Amino acid sequence: MNIIAAVDKNWAIGKQGGLLVSIPDDMKLFREETLGKVVVMGRKTLESLPGGQPLYGRTNIVLTSDKNYKVKGAIICHSLKEALWELERYPSEDVFIAGGQSIYEQFLPYCNIAHITWIDFTYEADTWMENLDKHPQWKMILESEEQTYFNLCYSFRMYKRVKQTF
Repeated sequence: MNIIAAVDKNWAIGKQGGLLVSIPDDMKLFREETLGKVVVMGRKTLESLPGGQPLYGRTNIVLTSDKNYKVKGAIICHSLKEALWELERYPSEDVFIAGGQSIYEQFLPYCNIAHITWIDFTYEADTWMENLDKHPQWKMILESEEQTYFNLCYSFRMYKRVKQTF
């Protein structure tokens, strides 16, 4: 499985239910990597998308503890165990964990690749993901040239798990 996220220097991912910043090339990368694949997200992440609708051209799996939650075009799971069981139907390399914080935390032990847009800036934030640079089981294996969006510098990074946790 894959993780896909945009993080700041402190590995922050969001504030008040939204992204820290919207970088067009990051959005393009997300589209290219996930189109035709499976994206796993929490209810709050789904509701933060345009129109609160599932992502077009992808299998959307949404985790929520709300047993009555339904959304057209998405598969709803109510636990990590249920989601992992559902994900057995798909090739692992086609699964992308897309947030938020709780979803990243729950699925990190099951992922082997992380696609990270690393933003060289510190934002005010209220949600984070684990800092893979400090995680002994993860190693950065690729990094793009530095990119810029107005005065913001960022790079695309790929991390690989070097040791399984389970």
